[in-house]
Amino acid sequence: MGSSGTLQRPAALTSEVYNAILDRITSMQIAPDARINVDTLARELGVSQTPVRESLSRLEAEGLVIKTHLIGHRASPQLTRPQIEQLFELRLLIEPAGAAMAARNLDTGTRDALNRLHAEMSGMPGRATPTYSEFARKDAEFHALIAQASGNMFLSDSLAKLHTHVHIFRLVFHTRVTAEAIEEHAEILTALLRGDAAAGKKSMRAHIMASRDRVLTLLPA
Repeated sequence: MGSSGTLQRPAALTSEVYNAILDRITSMQIAPDARINVDTLARELGVSQTPVRESLSRLEAEGLVIKTHLIGHRASPQLTRPQIEQLFELRLLIEPAGAAMAARNLDTGTRDALNRLHAEMSGMPGRATPTYSEFARKDAEFHALIAQASGNMFLSDSLAKLHTHVHIFRLVFHTRVTAEAIEEHAEILTALLRGDAAAGKKSMRAHIMASRDRVLTLLPA
C-alpha cells in the first residue's frame, strides 16, 4: 500500500481490497455503525467499484458489515460487554482443546508458518514492527493455523466464524494487547513445537483468559 493509502496495483484482486477494508475496520478508521460509501472507498483504494462491492459482500457474510436495502453498507455495531464475555467463554471451550490436538499433529509446514508469524508479530531483528491492524491479522492467522492443525474441521470452522480478532482488536487500542500477547504466544508455540499436548492446552487457556481480562479491564464498565 502506498503512502497515500491507495493500493499499489489498481487492478488489485478482491482479496487485496478485502484486506484493505478489513484493516480500516480493525483500526477503527471505519468506526462501528459508520456508513461505508462504495464510491469513496473505490477512489481511496484506486480500484473500480466491483472489487469493493465483492469485498463488502464477503465482509457482510462474515458479520462485519451490514447492508440495508435502499440505504447501503455500514460497519456492524460494536459488541457489547456481555457479548464479549460470551465470546471468550466459547473460545475457552474450543481453543485449548484445539491446541492440545495441534501439538500431536503439527507438521513441518505449520511449524514454519507459526514460527514466521510469531517473528513477524514480535518485530524481531530484520523484521518491521507490525501496525496494530497488521498484528490483529497475524494474530488471527496464528490462532487459525493452530485450530486447523487440530485436524478437527468443525473446531476450525467454529473459530473462523467467530471473527473474534476483529471484534476484540477494534474494541481497544492499547500496547498491552500486543506486548503481553506476544509473550503468551511464545509459550503456546514452545509447547506445540515440543509436541506437549497438556502444556499446549494450558498455555492456550492462560492466553485466552489473559486476553479476556485485558479487554474487559480496558473497556468502560
